[in-house]
Amino acid sequence: NFISGTLGSRRPTILEFRNVVGSKNSRWFVRDRQTGHWNEHEVSKVMQLVGDAHEELGETVSPEPICVRVQSPACVDMQIVDLPGFRDFALDQTKQELCTRIEELVMTFMRDPRNVMLCVEQCGDAATMSTLGKCRQIDPKFQRTILVRTKLDKYYTDLTKENVNQWVDGFGDLPENLVRFALTLPWWQDGELCPAETFVKMRDDFNQKDQAEMRDRQLKNEYMQTIGFQSFGAYMEKKIEHMFADAINPVLDKLRELKTKYTSKEQSLQTEFEETDPHRILSTTRECGISFASALRSVMEGIPNLKTGRMTLEKELKEFHEYHKKLSSDHFQMLPSEDFMGLDDYIDYLQNDIQIGASDAEVNGGAQFRRVMAEVEIFLRFSEIAVETKKRDVIQARGVSMSSLTWRDVVVKLLSNEAHLPLQRRVQYVGERIKWFFQIQKDSVIDFMSSLEGNPSEKMYSSLLPKNVKLIKQNEMIKHLVFSTYDQACQRQLNQFIELFDNMLTSTFANPWVFLKGATYNGYAEDGDAALPSLDETKDRIPKEIQSRSSIESKLSEWLLGIPTDSHQIDEAVDKVQMLVLKTYSFIRSQVCDQVELFAESFFKLPMLRRLEEDMNRIALSEQDKANYKARRERLEGDVIKVRENLKEVADCTERLQAFKLKCQAQRSR
Repeated sequence: NFISGTLGSRRPTILEFRNVVGSKNSRWFVRDRQTGHWNEHEVSKVMQLVGDAHEELGETVSPEPICVRVQSPACVDMQIVDLPGFRDFALDQTKQELCTRIEELVMTFMRDPRNVMLCVEQCGDAATMSTLGKCRQIDPKFQRTILVRTKLDKYYTDLTKENVNQWVDGFGDLPENLVRFALTLPWWQDGELCPAETFVKMRDDFNQKDQAEMRDRQLKNEYMQTIGFQSFGAYMEKKIEHMFADAINPVLDKLRELKTKYTSKEQSLQTEFEETDPHRILSTTRECGISFASALRSVMEGIPNLKTGRMTLEKELKEFHEYHKKLSSDHFQMLPSEDFMGLDDYIDYLQNDIQIGASDAEVNGGAQFRRVMAEVEIFLRFSEIAVETKKRDVIQARGVSMSSLTWRDVVVKLLSNEAHLPLQRRVQYVGERIKWFFQIQKDSVIDFMSSLEGNPSEKMYSSLLPKNVKLIKQNEMIKHLVFSTYDQACQRQLNQFIELFDNMLTSTFANPWVFLKGATYNGYAEDGDAALPSLDETKDRIPKEIQSRSSIESKLSEWLLGIPTDSHQIDEAVDKVQMLVLKTYSFIRSQVCDQVELFAESFFKLPMLRRLEEDMNRIALSEQDKANYKARRERLEGDVIKVRENLKEVADCTERLQAFKLKCQAQRSR
C-alpha cells in the first residue's frame, strides 16, 4: 500500500511480472490509460503515477485499472491484480458507501472462476482473518485460494518449539486443504529510500532468516515447505505452470481451428491463382457464370433450407418501391389505383382483404416467384378505362369514311384511344416486378452454391458449383462480370417481355372480337370408360366446338345490333356504346389477367433460365478487365505466401504447446 497514495487503493492495480533471463537491471513500465502505450519510468516515478491514479478517485471507486509491468531476471512470469482491501469499519454514511463499492468491486474478481485468490493476512490469530472468511464464501473448498501470511518476523518471539507446529496449522482454525505460506517481505524504515539495488538480496536474506528461525524452533519438514518467499515462489511457478497446462486445451482447439481455416484459405487462394492464369482466365470466368446459371435453376425449383434472401410480401414490396424511388422511375404506375392512400394501404388490402397466399411467410426462389405472380395479377385487375366516355367522344369517333362506319368500328376506336394505355402501364409494372425479383436472387444463388460443400446433397449437383462459388466470392472481377451479365440478361428479358406483351395488346385492341372468341374445349363426360373417341364421335364434336368459339362474339354482336342508328336516338345510342365499351374492356382485362402467369412464364422466366448459360458463355474481357486480373494475380501470389507463413507459425505453436503439455503430464505422473 505504500504506493497507493494516502487514501489507500481505489482501483485495481494490474502487476505484470516478466522474467527476462540475462537482464542486469529491472525495468518498470506503466501503461498510459489514454493511449494504451507502455512507457518506461524510474521506480520513484512509477510510485508517483500509481499513487496519483488512486488518489484522483477520492471517496469513489473505479473498475478501470492502472497497469504496471516489471521486467527482471529475479521475478516469476505471472500477473497479479492488486485490489482495494476490505474496510471493516465505517465512520459515517459516506465511508459506508465506500465500503460497499469496494466490496462489490473486489467480489467481481473473486467470483471469476479463472482467478486464483491470494489472500494476504498478517501472521496473527487465524480465527480473526476476515478476508479469508470472505474468500471462503466464494470458494468454500479453497480450490483456488492461497493464504499468504506476512510479517512473520514480528512473531518470532511468540513462537516456541511447543507451539510452532500448531501455529502453522492455525491452531485448528485453518482447513487442512488450504494452501498457506508464512513469510517476511523486504522492508525498510519509514522515510528511507527503497534500496532498489539490494532489493533481491534483502528478499533472499529475509527468506533465509525465516527458514533459520523456524528450523531453530524445530518446525516439521512438511511445514518448512510453507515458510519463506522462496517456498512461495517455487509453489507459484508450479501452480502457474499447471494452470497453463490445464488451460492449454482450448488454446490447442483454437490453433486447430486456425490451421483448418488457413489450410482452406490456402487451397482457395491457390485455386484462384491457378484459375486466373492469363491463358485460362476467360474460360474460368465463363465457367463461374455457367455454374451460377445452373444454380439459379435449382433455386427456382425450391431449396428448403436456403435462408438467404427470404422476405415477406410486405418487405418485398417496400424494397421494390424504395429501389424505384431511388431511380426516380415514372414510366409505370407504382400503385394499382389512385384510391389507395399509399403502399401500406395496398399491402393491407392484399393481406387482409384478398388474403394472398404466403404473404406473411419469408420465402425466396420459386415460392417467391409464385407469390409475385399472384400479386401482379391482382394489380392488373385494377385496370380501368382512364376517363369517362362522353357523348362528344362517341359522336366524334363515328365520323364518316369512304365506306360506312359501324358501331363496331366506333367501339374499337374508343377502346384503342382510352383503354390501351392504362393496361399497358400496368403491364410495365408486371415486367419491372419480375425483373427485380430475378435481380435480388443473386445472394440466394451464391449462398446455395456455398452451402453444397460438405452437405449430404452435394452429390446431387455439379461438383463445379462449390468450387466456382469460391472464385466468385474471392475474385471481385469474376463476381462483377457474372453479375453484370446476369443483370443484362434480366434487362433483355424485360424488354422482350414488354415488347411481346405490347404487340399482343395492340393486336387485341385492333380487333378485340377475334381475341374474345371462346375456347374450343368442351370436356369429356365424367361417366363411362376412359376410352379414345371413335371417328363418328369426333365428327360430331368438331362442329360443336367451332360453334362454341363465337359465343362471346355472338353476345357482343347482339349488343351491337341493339344500338339505334337513327339521329333522333343518339342519346340512347351513346349510352349503349358506353356500356359496350366498358363490357368489352372488362372481357379483355379478364382474359389478359387470366393469362398473365402464362405470359410471364413464356416471355420472361423460361427464356431467362434457358438462355442465361448461353449469355454467360459469351462473357468477354476488356483490356481493363485483363489489367485488373493481372493486378489481382500479383496480390494473390503475396496472399498465398502470407497464408503459408501463418500456417507454419500455427504449426510451430501447436507443436511447442503439445510438447509443453506432455512435459507437464509427465511431471505430474512422477
